[in-house]
Amino acid sequence: MLGTITNCCTILAGSVIGATLHKGIKEEYQETMMNGLGLAALALGINNFAKAMPNSNYPVLFIFSMAFGGLLGSILDLDGKFQKLAQKVSKGNLAQGLTTAVLLFCIGTMSILGPIQSALNGDNTLLFTNAMLDGVTSMILASNFGIGIALSAGILFLWQGSIYVLAQFIGRFMTENVMTEISIVGGILIVSSALGILKIKGIKTLNLLPALFIPVIYIALTSINFKLF
Repeated sequence: MLGTITNCCTILAGSVIGATLHKGIKEEYQETMMNGLGLAALALGINNFAKAMPNSNYPVLFIFSMAFGGLLGSILDLDGKFQKLAQKVSKGNLAQGLTTAVLLFCIGTMSILGPIQSALNGDNTLLFTNAMLDGVTSMILASNFGIGIALSAGILFLWQGSIYVLAQFIGRFMTENVMTEISIVGGILIVSSALGILKIKGIKTLNLLPALFIPVIYIALTSINFKLF
């Protein structure tokens, strides 16, 4: 868990620094920083998708995952519930910032594969790398949305911690195919978040989060059927 704890600490530190510098950063500078973050998130999402897609053995699964996952998320109203929770914590636009932070910190190959490698191989390289990136990102987000961004560190701990624990029990099921499909869907979700940061399109990305689990379920079920028949 050392890698995950380090990752959370860098987010907390970045949030404190960003919130402290907030008063000293002019509005136009903050906008420029957010545009830079949005473009970086866009590039990261496209890169995740582009790198994983050629390795996919299920070229249309991500389409089904996004559609069905989005439907499920809308029925559950994940975005609406999260907005209400965030509004109880802050009267400002913290909800948007936390949504962005959670997606950037939690959805990505390093944030998912990192805890798995840590649990199975004792290798924290990916998590340490992720920690540096998240530290800078949290500083930029906190300078715009406030110290509330630090809450994302707790969410990240639960996310990576859960993966770490589960990996010790289901590590053999996290195959290359599963990781590839998760990276494809995750890349799309990061792009969705980036469009919101850049104020190009306001998408309720949280309602799309269930799409991450569809490939896992699908591949698991098809594997069982294959073994049975």
